[in-house]
Formats: sequence, C-alpha cells, structure tokens
Amino acid sequence: MSTAQTRYDAIIVGGGPAGASTAFALSRAGARVLVLDRATFPRPKPCAEYLSPQASRLLSAMGALDAVERAGAAHLDGMIVRAPNGVALRGDFVAAHGYRAFRDRGLALRRTLLDPILLECARAAGAEVREGARVSDLMVDDDQRVTGVRVLRDKGAPEPLYASLVIGADGLRSVVARRAGLARASRIWPRRIALVAHYERFGDMGTMGEMHVERGVGYVGLAAVEHGLTNVAMVVPSSCASAISRDKTAFYEQWLRDRPQLASRVAGATRVTPVLATGPFASHARRAWAPGAALVGDAADFFDPFTGEGIYSALRGGEMLAPFAMRALGASTSKDRDGALQGYDETRRNEFRGKWIVEKVINAVVSNAPAINYFARSLEARKDMADLLVGVTGDFVPASQVLRVGYLLNLFRDPSASRRPLTDA
Repeated sequence: MSTAQTRYDAIIVGGGPAGASTAFALSRAGARVLVLDRATFPRPKPCAEYLSPQASRLLSAMGALDAVERAGAAHLDGMIVRAPNGVALRGDFVAAHGYRAFRDRGLALRRTLLDPILLECARAAGAEVREGARVSDLMVDDDQRVTGVRVLRDKGAPEPLYASLVIGADGLRSVVARRAGLARASRIWPRRIALVAHYERFGDMGTMGEMHVERGVGYVGLAAVEHGLTNVAMVVPSSCASAISRDKTAFYEQWLRDRPQLASRVAGATRVTPVLATGPFASHARRAWAPGAALVGDAADFFDPFTGEGIYSALRGGEMLAPFAMRALGASTSKDRDGALQGYDETRRNEFRGKWIVEKVINAVVSNAPAINYFARSLEARKDMADLLVGVTGDFVPASQVLRVGYLLNLFRDPSASRRPLTDA
C-alpha cells in the first residue's frame, strides 16, 4: 500500500472513551480518522466505571446514551465518603444549591460494555477502527514534527501510517506522550496503585457511590454497576507494590476483610472478575500538544482516581479538542497549525484548572487522616457544603463555588460551634 493510500487526517492512538470521543467529533466534522488500539474489544479495564451526571450530555451528543441505558447502567444519586474516624458525609446530586446537571443521576457501567458502545459511535460517524494494533513509535520529519506512527501487527515488520495529526488517547503510560517528549511524572503528589474487581451480592449497596478512606493504607470506592454487580476499586500507596506483585488477589481480598465496616458486606459476596491492577498514578504532561501531535484524556494528565472523573474528562477532552484539531488540519502553515493546538491546550487548562485544584486538595486531604477526619466532621454537619462539593466532582457545579472564601472559612469553622448558612463568612 502506498504512502498516499495510508495517509489520514488524524490517527488516534487509543480506543477508550477519550479516543472514541475524539474520533466521533473529528469524523462528524469531515476528517478522515483512524483509531488504533492494541487491545481487542471488549476488554477489561481497571477503572471505577463511574460517569458523572454531566457525562450524560456527552453520551447524548455521541448518540450513546440510550445504548448505555439499555446495557443496564446503574443510576447513582450522589456520594457518601467515610473518613478513618467513621464519620460519613453525604452529598446528593439533586440539592438545594440550585445547580442541575444534564441528568439528575450519575451512571455506572462496566468498561467491557461502555467502550464498545462508544467505539461503535465513532465507527458510525465514519472513523476507521483497527483493534489489535500496537503503536511502537512516532515518525517525525527533519523539523521534529510528528508525521505518523509505526504499528506492530502480529509478527510482521512495523507498518508506517501517516497523518497530518497524531492524537494520543492511550492512557496513563501514553506512547504518544513519551515519544513526543511530553510525559513527566509528578514529584509532588503521592504515587498510588489501584486494584479493581467486581462482586455479586456485595452487601447493602444502594443508589449512592461510596468512598471509604483508611488511615495511611489507602481507600476503596464502591458503586453498583449493571445487573446487580458492584465495582470495588481499591487505591493503596505504592509502598504496597511488593506485596501486590507477590499475589494481588490475596492482597486485595485480605485488605477488604481487614476493614470492619466492609468485612461483613464482602463475606457473603462472590468476586466474579479477576483483580486488575494499574498505576502508579500522578502523571502530567508538560503540555497537551507538540508539533503534529496532541494529547487527550489520561494521556494528558492523571492525578488520582478519588473523584472518579476520568471518563467525563476523557469524553469532554475529545469534544474540546475537535474544533482546534480541525483548525490545525485546515491551516496552511506550520505556525498556524501549532497555534491551533496551543489554543486547545490553553482552552483545556482554562476549563479544567479549577477542578484540578479541587482534585489536588482532595488528594492531599485524603493522604492525611487528621485532616480528612476534621473536614468530614465539618461536611457531615453542613450538608449544603457536602452537596456543593459532590456537585463539583459531578462536573455540574463550578469549582469556584468550593474555592471561594466563604466556603473555605465555613469548612475550617468548628462544626460543633456553628451551623450558620453557607453565605455567612
């Protein structure tokens, strides 16, 4: 096959939510798009599998929402967070603060069902999808501009594929980010490892997602997914890596049995999927573009899964990138192409900056038992504040609402001393 026959407008590396969203938007805009993924779908993926209430807008725009509902996605009304001292705060998505999401509830669906739905939407929009295709490297010209990728299929020689734009949607250890010189590990935030599996008959699961934070040993998130299954996503410090490497299943199951509030709930449950591991987390690209390339989703940044916002960010990132990518594809000079991708990076930072601050603060608090115990008491006493915070993590309340002075002063106020309205500073 000649170079002309294998040239695309955009090659997207990664067929998860970020890649499918980007492929859908670009194909709908008229671009010739190729999606490459090393996996064959459906494939298991360690993930909390939670979609925030506002994620439904993005699913609807892709034509995927009805299919997600038909697949049996569970509906979530909000979140409960239990601190190490046993104090539990509850935040509801529908609350008196007045903010409303596209849907009143969040959704939860296993990635083995969700990802094929999203990829089929990309195909229906006109994208070509190749599964079982591993990208081994980027190709660059004399000016170090990315011009395509090299793909390994079966045992043959690497196949060169050319594109005007290569988009990395390939997750935490993105080949595109590393080969383009954009990847870097965080030296500030704790490095953690996640272990995920699914259970039948996990006790006392309702319509709320749950987060159980333990002193110094990590946390576990619980959420109903489809057909009565429960996603049990555990996140522990990277200091546990040695024990996990010896036997991750034994480590995971013992960790649950050792938590008194979870032991009775897991005792009558049956684990129905293997324990999958991923991490360490805390990675961040220097920027989300390089000449001829762009990053979206976890390939661009991933701090910590506590807020469970990865799928929303992936879907929104693809939607956000598309108009800038189309502008780059239509530009006549390298300067204009780079300017378009820089515009995407700036827009992305502006939209997500407040949420990133909130995520980093939550990350720091979760790592400090006295801090989370204190703030849990404050938020237990002030449900209006808990509702706002959960709305921010649900992507429909502006982050500025929990970063403003009045909210922060009330958060630090002794919860036993006052229950003044949130507007009081």
